[in-house]
Amino acid sequence: MVELSKIDNELDSYNPLIEEINKKVQKAQKALEEVQAQKEATAKAIEDAKIKIATYEGQIKEEKAKLDEIKRKSADAKNEKEIFALSSEEHIAKDKLNFANEEIERLNKIIEVKKEELKELEEKEKELQENLEKVKAEVEKELERINEAKKELLEKRDALIREMEQKILSFYEKIRKWAGNTAVVPVRNQACYGCFLKINDKAYSDLIRGEEIVTCPHCGRVLYLETQEEKEEA
Repeated sequence: MVELSKIDNELDSYNPLIEEINKKVQKAQKALEEVQAQKEATAKAIEDAKIKIATYEGQIKEEKAKLDEIKRKSADAKNEKEIFALSSEEHIAKDKLNFANEEIERLNKIIEVKKEELKELEEKEKELQENLEKVKAEVEKELERINEAKKELLEKRDALIREMEQKILSFYEKIRKWAGNTAVVPVRNQACYGCFLKINDKAYSDLIRGEEIVTCPHCGRVLYLETQEEKEEA
């Protein structure tokens, strides 16, 4: 049971490692997606600016036509009131025309800047795409190595389970459900290293004799005495 617990603990120890390894891919993927989102937003800004330019160009066309109409009407104006009204219309039309031209100029500058940004983002996207593929390849190798190690442990586990009594195995699995990787713990200085409480002399004596499975009278975990090698490692 002690050996089975050690194998299960070792198998479980790979889970955070696998999670950490997968985070590398997630991080690289996220960086790429962020740049792709920026690229999409920049391309949209360029398109929006072009649409606005087209709108202003339409306005310019309308205002020019209006100025031509005002010029024609001015030639036929019969009194000062008509001339003044046409002059006001001409002034408004010219203001609108100037504003539209200024906006087109401003938007064209924005487009220039955004095109440069887009070019940089495309280059960055390419780099990040290459990096993602590289990270994926590295992660695949790391996971392969871990899976090989886990495969060996699983084979050892299966071999141990085949040799164990079903009753003992069921007992172990029952404790493991709530205690997890602390289902089987060592005793040090006559204390359970699951709950860290001192066990009584009888339980300790039973543990030393090693004739039966001993559980902690306080927490119910399975107890064992460490070997000298395990003590040195601890």
